[in-house]
Amino acid sequence: MGLVLIRFLFIFLSTLLGYYVSTQLYDQVSKTEGMAIGFGVAVLIILTEFLFRRVSLKVIVGGILGFILGLMSANIIAAPLKLVPLERSIVNFILLLMNGFFGYIGVMIGIREGEKFNPINIKKLFRGGADENIKIMDTSVIIDGRIADVCETEFLDGTILIPQFILHELQHIADSSDSLKRARGRRGLDILHRIQKMSHMEVRITEEDFPKIRDVDSKLIALAKKLGAKVITNDFNLNKVAELQGVKVLNINDLSNAVKPVALPGESMRVFVLKEGKEPGQGVAYLDDGTMIVVENGRRFINKNVDVAVTSVLQTAAGRMIFTRLREDIEHDLQPAER
Repeated sequence: MGLVLIRFLFIFLSTLLGYYVSTQLYDQVSKTEGMAIGFGVAVLIILTEFLFRRVSLKVIVGGILGFILGLMSANIIAAPLKLVPLERSIVNFILLLMNGFFGYIGVMIGIREGEKFNPINIKKLFRGGADENIKIMDTSVIIDGRIADVCETEFLDGTILIPQFILHELQHIADSSDSLKRARGRRGLDILHRIQKMSHMEVRITEEDFPKIRDVDSKLIALAKKLGAKVITNDFNLNKVAELQGVKVLNINDLSNAVKPVALPGESMRVFVLKEGKEPGQGVAYLDDGTMIVVENGRRFINKNVDVAVTSVLQTAAGRMIFTRLREDIEHDLQPAER
């Protein structure tokens, strides 16, 4: 409401200014014409303001710098013309053409390069072009929460970049009418706040966006490609799409699987059989890190601790599965051979 009032006031003052100027020009411009000109100029300026609302500041700055450099180039190139024995009107006409041409070229180049410009790259100039090792986190890995524990161990270095559109998605989830989604969104915001408070982590929020791209994951990949950054995620589909487009991915699930204890065939362990498996007679147990253990003929030991021996280990996209047999079954099979 305040902006609308300011605009109306600006139009009113511009109209009055047009009236005042017309009174100073005597009979050259009528008072009505002066007011109309003042009103028209004010409306034109306001329309220009609305037009520039959709243009980012870096594009405007790029255009202005390009225009200035274009005019400077034109005047430097045209300087020898002043020494040429031509009429002053012809020289001025050539200068006007050159300023218009180079000014236009400068504006277009400035706008194009301004769209590509990113403030993050400024530090690279002062670091001799060294790579900042930027990593961008997606929504799923923030909500997951394990990334905060990884950051606390100081295994991650470089800069963590959080795009504004990721924050908007988290906020949208946190404001959901669904209580589960709302809790997930708030957890994600809490995780980000926790990472920001870590003294050894450099976390930045970037306004960089891609209005023509609607999907958040596609925006994330486009930003990573533009900055040469890595994507931190635990989303299987995003992982595959990013890799297809040449973007490096750090998958938290891959890290989790890599640091799980290694189980070798023949190794013994004691597990708690929690439930029955998919196959007849199977029991299922879990290690502390969530690794599934399939116990052959372990169904009858549900809700009991039992000694088992590892027979094989299967690594899948979902994680690691360990297949085992009951220690007593193995000993029973060995008894006839010993006799």
